[in-house]
Amino acid sequence: MYNSKIIGLGKYLPDSVVTNNDLSKIMDTTDEWIQERTGIKERRWIKEGSDDTSAVMGAKAARIAIKRAGLTKDDIDFIVFATLSPDYYFPGCGVQIQDLLDMPTIGALDVRNQCSGFVYALAVADQFIKTGMYKNVLVIGAEYHSNGLDKSTRGRGVTVIFGDGAGACVLSREEDNTKGILSSHLHSEGKYADKLIVASPSIKHWVPEIIEAEEEDISYYPYMDGTFVFKHAVVRFSEVIMEGLKQNNLSKEDIDMLIPHQANLRIAQFIQKKFGLSDDKVFNNIMKYGNTTAASIIIALTEAWEEGKIKEGNHVVLAAFGSGFTWASVIIKW
Repeated sequence: MYNSKIIGLGKYLPDSVVTNNDLSKIMDTTDEWIQERTGIKERRWIKEGSDDTSAVMGAKAARIAIKRAGLTKDDIDFIVFATLSPDYYFPGCGVQIQDLLDMPTIGALDVRNQCSGFVYALAVADQFIKTGMYKNVLVIGAEYHSNGLDKSTRGRGVTVIFGDGAGACVLSREEDNTKGILSSHLHSEGKYADKLIVASPSIKHWVPEIIEAEEEDISYYPYMDGTFVFKHAVVRFSEVIMEGLKQNNLSKEDIDMLIPHQANLRIAQFIQKKFGLSDDKVFNNIMKYGNTTAASIIIALTEAWEEGKIKEGNHVVLAAFGSGFTWASVIIKW
């Protein structure tokens, strides 16, 4: 059985920077209020009129990852695309990537696991490679949040958190079983699904009823019980990281780089303190990009690698918690 190893990384962020002060002009909020609760200073939102979408951004990141891997589009055997904001209700973005990159008629799979989406997608791709079915799998996380947010004071508790962006990696066959992805750990607890949700009236009504309705239906917008999510996140983050370390006979001291899902800087700081990790062993970029959901970990991983903070032989831990509830971790020997 093979291992799988990340051999190429890429990211793409829209050019348009939206600061906390920008938001204070359209809703009742302040830079201080947002930073105190989330750690976010600014985020990227796709500018009106741009051609960027989740699929388009994913393709841009993917081209970079494939080039850095020293491969061509024709070397990719399979696509796994993670997002909660696909271009279409169906089909998913995976098939769009196959078209946008002018690839052969390879398979494409979409993962809808929100904040833990990229870690789930990486785990899925890893299994295809481990079994020998595929050699090179393109894994993408991308989100276009800004066109679905309530940008009034009513929605500020959620809207200030989210940003747009994409990241991608090429996962490839590795014959040395001491390198690459060592293990992945996936969990869910659906009884809390309604704590972080876009309810969508389509669950309750037929499409003609939605079209005919005159009143505004806020179930189109994201809802989050922030305190409840935070309390569960800090527990599940710790559990799933420890699960991965234990599986591989590693200790907290063996972590060279922890890249948590960029949901809230306060969660990341809590986990850092609990595990006794120094600042150089945890990578956060939520300050610049906000929460890009399924794109957050792969954007952060790419940025950490670009800055030379991940080196060969390092133990890298990816961990995420989010809507569903779902949570996951992946342990990597770089």
